[in-house]
Amino acid sequence: MNAGGAANGATGTGGADAGTQPLSVLAKTIRSKNAGVNKITFDVIFRDRPNYERVKRSGVLTRASVAALYRIPLERISDFVEYDPAFAIKFTIYRSRPSGSAGDGDIFGAQQYAPLLSLPVPE
Repeated sequence: MNAGGAANGATGTGGADAGTQPLSVLAKTIRSKNAGVNKITFDVIFRDRPNYERVKRSGVLTRASVAALYRIPLERISDFVEYDPAFAIKFTIYRSRPSGSAGDGDIFGAQQYAPLLSLPVPE
């Protein structure tokens, strides 16, 4: 998913509070996908160092903030990585049920990134 302003309809602040911008405006790519039958991985990739560093400094994307955003216990986050050479933040969560099992609403894990799009990032 390309998370540029045009791709998700965001322009300017995209509804974020004054002095903030939604993550979808700052990141080039925001996506989620399967990482095996029991995990979903998320990638937030930036075009440039300034926006990447802005998000890192803001603290809006940390292990704790992700747990709060997705309303899951910290123990469900198996990995959280800030990868400076690629201007990327990646995290992986344990699914509540195996991919494709009864009651699984997203077999590919590809629809789970939506809460990240409007996450407000302060300047």
